[in-house]
Amino acid sequence: METIVVYTPNKSARLTYVLDWLLKERLRLDYKVVREKREIPTSSMVIAFGQQLTDSYSIPSWGLLTEQGIQVAAPPKGTWNGLPVFYTSADKNYTIPFDIFSAIFFLLSRYEEYYHYTPDKHGRYPAASSILQKNGWLQRPLIDEWVMEFKASLEQHFNIKIALPQFSFRPTYDIDMAYSHLHKGVGRIAGAYLRALMRADMKQINQRTQVLQKKQKDPYDSFRWMRQQHKAYGYVPLYFVLSAARTTQFDKNIHPQHPAMVRVIKNLVKEGSTGIHPSYYSDNGNTMQQEKATLEKIAGRVITQSRQHYIRAIMPYTYQQLLRNKITEDYSMGYGTHLGFRAGTGSSFLWYDIEHEKTTTLRIYPFCFMDTTAHYEMNLSTHEAFERLEAMTKLLEQTGSTLITIFHNFSLGTDEEWRGWRQAYELFLQDKATRGAGEIIL
Repeated sequence: METIVVYTPNKSARLTYVLDWLLKERLRLDYKVVREKREIPTSSMVIAFGQQLTDSYSIPSWGLLTEQGIQVAAPPKGTWNGLPVFYTSADKNYTIPFDIFSAIFFLLSRYEEYYHYTPDKHGRYPAASSILQKNGWLQRPLIDEWVMEFKASLEQHFNIKIALPQFSFRPTYDIDMAYSHLHKGVGRIAGAYLRALMRADMKQINQRTQVLQKKQKDPYDSFRWMRQQHKAYGYVPLYFVLSAARTTQFDKNIHPQHPAMVRVIKNLVKEGSTGIHPSYYSDNGNTMQQEKATLEKIAGRVITQSRQHYIRAIMPYTYQQLLRNKITEDYSMGYGTHLGFRAGTGSSFLWYDIEHEKTTTLRIYPFCFMDTTAHYEMNLSTHEAFERLEAMTKLLEQTGSTLITIFHNFSLGTDEEWRGWRQAYELFLQDKATRGAGEIIL
């Protein structure tokens, strides 16, 4: 493994965070930071940050990594070997024309989400406010593209060869509503019939009756089908189970302790990994702690993985809450309204808590595609949705990054609203399996 010397007079927790991710995790390089020129070993490979030294690889510094807290600014944009970049420098004598370290920190830390903004109807940071969406970059893993170009640039400058991790894919699922008609209780079933009658929706009334009489399978029950696909193509799925103890406008799951739901959870645990899907109001009091304890008791194991229901991940509060509840992996890094890369990468990374200026132990796994986003928010046809997914997948394959998708059991069932999705998804799984995509390591 090659060792890089990073020379900078100003070492900081932010710089260490970026170097650990970029050099160690992504490029598999050792590095050493030195603050004095006299400490630079002879004949070493040197990256000079904010400085220009003879024979060194030089990167401009915008000062973001030596600041404390949040300073609202509009980083200047430019291009680098055909790639869009920001935090560009007017000084043309640097090896690359922008502060790649600050740009990576800005995106991974979700720096802009600490700015004042108007939340959407679910209290979330809106994609429309992000630098990636504003510039039309959201559906490309921009950091991963920078990493590839940076890798090639280092190889050429130092005459070395650097290996990148292979592309990987892991399917994940949110189990918000395990069944459409079954196991809802007399009150909810009666209410559903009444609403259908008011709409004169005889088709749904007939379907519900057929399902309740066990003459037809529940349209949301795709669990056996999913299990067959994973077994056939060698995938290890990750399921996030909504375990709310009470029904609300946004939490419509079957009670987690209902015998039917207990069976579902136990089967999911046998097949793959299971995480918590904290309910819409789980940020109130000890709600998340109680939901996690309930799921752990049913699953018979400690739960350390999480994804927020409705993707309600709000910086920094949500992640601080997850850490308090002993969650070590979160899969909420994406938008509920837009497809794409909220943090500019498909690769996992540790969360940096700007409020306390430290790297935490919470590892973030970004997703770029969710079925309900494509279907409901963007009104894409099945063909259009999977075209977008394939385009993003291709970029992740080219950059040796990771693809994480979100599907729901109801989109892969037999509900007429999701006609064609099951078939398209099976073809997608088959294609990725034949191309050697496997489970993620980091």
